[in-house]
Amino acid sequence: MKNLPMDVLRSFVTVAELGGFTQAGELLGRSQPAISLQIKKLEEMTNAHLFSRSSQGLKLTQQGEALYKYASDILSLNDEALSTFLKPTLSGRVRFGIPSEFATTLLPKIVGRFAKAYPNVTLEVTCDLSKSLLSEERSNQFDLILALHDNPSNKHRGQVKADELVWVTSPEQHAHEKDSVPLIVAQEGCIYRQRAIQSLHKIDQAYRVIYTIPDLAGIQAAIEEGLGVTVLAKSTVPDNLKIIKPSDKYPKLGSVGISLIYDHKDPNEAMKRLVEFVATSLA
Repeated sequence: MKNLPMDVLRSFVTVAELGGFTQAGELLGRSQPAISLQIKKLEEMTNAHLFSRSSQGLKLTQQGEALYKYASDILSLNDEALSTFLKPTLSGRVRFGIPSEFATTLLPKIVGRFAKAYPNVTLEVTCDLSKSLLSEERSNQFDLILALHDNPSNKHRGQVKADELVWVTSPEQHAHEKDSVPLIVAQEGCIYRQRAIQSLHKIDQAYRVIYTIPDLAGIQAAIEEGLGVTVLAKSTVPDNLKIIKPSDKYPKLGSVGISLIYDHKDPNEAMKRLVEFVATSLA
């Protein structure tokens, strides 16, 4: 029985997450040809074609998607085992910006696992709209930003995945049945707000913005009370809310891209590990 080399799997996962051999090489400290050779070796070992190229860039094939899930789990267990038995010498500080909707669903899982693995690394987390996190005046405030962008088909550097946008309501209330769509959204600049209003305008569907609330916790509370509906990335929908199926009244919303943005030329070791934790959690 063959063994899959851990360094080859790590290169494969990094290429899949960052969307290219060059970006993966920059993060892992290897040349682009070296990364390419590792992927070729992995394809020979698995007898599978793992990546395809298109106008949108490098993408996982169906076989690549299947291997990615296994590779992510293997690397996660490997890192967890090593961190358990080896002295956690990694230290430092990472300033991490994250959209508020991911803060309630993704952040606790990331911080809990990362803190156990690397207790000497300090995470400073700021939650805000992607547009605000990426603003020029805050460009030096963060080492790593998890951000949404509006065009996932245009392969954004650092894109980890594309996520479907969905309409969301309370399973116990009937606000979504009102003739005029009652919107509960964040302030101007929010991709979800923009996409919701644009989609309703296109079909001449009446709507009202009845509440503008800056964070997911407030939006969730208002929806639970049956005050209206909102739009979220599908992976961030809380378990106690219901996704509305697309209809003449609630059109399809398309997708958004989710990216990890940082300085690829000078990532410190703590940030490299956090990038891997976040990307694995999003997979």
